[in-house]
Amino acid sequence: MSEIVLLGAAGDRRIGLRAALANRHGLVAGATGTGKTVTLQTLAEGFCRIGVPVFATDVKGDLSGIGAPGSPHPRIEERVRRIGLEGFDFEGSPVVFWDVFGEQGHPVRTTVSEMGPLMLSRLLGLNETQEGVLAVLFRVADENGWLVLDLKDLRAMLQFVADHARELRTRYGNVSHASIGAIQRRLLTLEGQGGDRLFGEPALDIGHLMRTDERGRGVISLLAADRLMEQPQAYGAFLLWLLSELFEQLPEVGDPPKPRLVLFFDEAHLLFDDVPEALLDKIEQVVRLIRSKGVGVYFVTQNPLDLPEPVLAQLGNRIQHALRAYTPREQKAVRVAARTFRPNPALDTERVITELAVGEALVSVLDASGRPTPVERTLIAPPRSRIGPMTAQERAERIRSSSLYGVYEKTVDRRSAYEILAERAAQSQDEPAAPAARRPSRRRDSAWEAMLKGAARSIGSQLGRELMRGLLGSLLGRRR
Repeated sequence: MSEIVLLGAAGDRRIGLRAALANRHGLVAGATGTGKTVTLQTLAEGFCRIGVPVFATDVKGDLSGIGAPGSPHPRIEERVRRIGLEGFDFEGSPVVFWDVFGEQGHPVRTTVSEMGPLMLSRLLGLNETQEGVLAVLFRVADENGWLVLDLKDLRAMLQFVADHARELRTRYGNVSHASIGAIQRRLLTLEGQGGDRLFGEPALDIGHLMRTDERGRGVISLLAADRLMEQPQAYGAFLLWLLSELFEQLPEVGDPPKPRLVLFFDEAHLLFDDVPEALLDKIEQVVRLIRSKGVGVYFVTQNPLDLPEPVLAQLGNRIQHALRAYTPREQKAVRVAARTFRPNPALDTERVITELAVGEALVSVLDASGRPTPVERTLIAPPRSRIGPMTAQERAERIRSSSLYGVYEKTVDRRSAYEILAERAAQSQDEPAAPAARRPSRRRDSAWEAMLKGAARSIGSQLGRELMRGLLGSLLGRRR
């Protein structure tokens, strides 16, 4: 019989998710202040107790309290009594903190090579021509054995491809300077939004998100996302990489007795705002396919309309907190949310959605046959851990005491494309110029190109090289 992750109770009946079907994904929705974060906390604790590791984005810092025991409170005691939770006691869950910026947790990084040309192109919103240039860049790096680990490696490779466009054209087709310039500008935007922190080494080992503690409880990994959510491109890059890495690395398991990992993305509407269409397509594809790897994905958002329909259709477990219906769009959201549930003859779903109290929700989960159960008005069980954030001191102590402390804290800058190409450039400057008569026939540089290239070679600092590289890409791109 499948283990149950308790959600709460509808009258005298317990309501919970079947662990064997938890990889069919889910939705937690509701207006601000209706109890979504507490529901997420209750679910994460439930998975933790049955030995399922959890990864969750912590947008406001509220979830950090999941690592500390809760405290008695009259409202909690009343809810425990109403649901009939015998033996309820307060305890914290094993938690590991992560942060792309390395300030509120262990740094999270991946490499440009692991992201790959296709996903990076989709992340940057490149057109077909620009995507082709990026594919050429990765092919050249692979053929030469040059590692492309961080953004400076990627910029160095872009410059190399631009400088050798003529030689590469016969093998890979035309490499447009205008496309190179466009990619460089997109990289500057990404870097300004935190991409310089996201790309580098040591890269995150997916296995570190899928651990249990000495008691067999699943470890809860919390990603500090308060700053990251302000940088949508960097967040989109992380989400796309994480889902894709899990899909690529984990073997097919079908429907295991319980998930191997459950992901919670709080404030999920921010994931889909202003993302490139191709990136959205990739997310939809991975969400459809990743369940066969034993991974469940749960989106937490204010309004079901915030999620694309292809994604919403994949979410078998639904938890709907109260919605407001003051505007036409909100009224539409209420109707849409009501129609997504399997009807319950004893319940006017559309009316009840607007009447739910804080901590109540309409719930429909998958039954033993994989069918949605009729919607039930459910009182959500309280978490055993602290409702509210840890203090900064508590968080710092938890980070320092983690078995992963020191694994990711120090950046490693291996010899890669940037260093190799810099050495090649220095060697070429030291070599004497060949006599003009022995040079192979080629089109002579224009006066502008000769002057600009000469100026670029005379600039010694990295900043000067980057500025001149941008100037060259701009001017030469217009001359094409």
